[in-house]
Formats: sequence, structure tokens, C-alpha cells
Amino acid sequence: MEDHKTKIVVLESGCPHYQAGDEIYFSGAFIEKEKSAELCAVALNAVYPFVYAARRGGSVKPTPVQCPDCGESVVFQVMRLD
Repeated sequence: MEDHKTKIVVLESGCPHYQAGDEIYFSGAFIEKEKSAELCAVALNAVYPFVYAARRGGSVKPTPVQCPDCGESVVFQVMRLD
């Protein structure tokens, strides 16, 4: 099965580590570190099921995904690039 490139974008952030507009790029299962903002483990846990579906060719509807970390709400959008 072919892997697709995906991207997540920060839509809103109450976290000091993210700003709206930050982007994280994935090439298959790997983060393209040179192009991407930082990604913490809690945020990765929240977005990765959607990234996995997108990279494997699944349907990706524009659904915001929220990081579950207490008090520091971050909302991401996952999209397939190719």
C-alpha cells in the first residue's frame, strides 16, 4: 500500500509551544523535521490516528483534532498533500 504525504496545521493554541499556523509535515510514518514545527508526544498521540488514516489513503474530512493536555488546548487540522 502506498503512503501519502500528510500535514497537520495548528488552528488554535493556548499552549506556549504552538502558535496558530504552525505546520508539521509527515512523509509516510516519519516527521519531516527540517520543514516542521516541534511536536510533543501528547499532541502526536491525539493526531496520529488521523495522520495514519490520511497517509494510508483513507478519507480525511476537515475535522479539528484537539490535544487532550489539560488547560493548554491546541486544535489541529490534518490533511493529505498528494
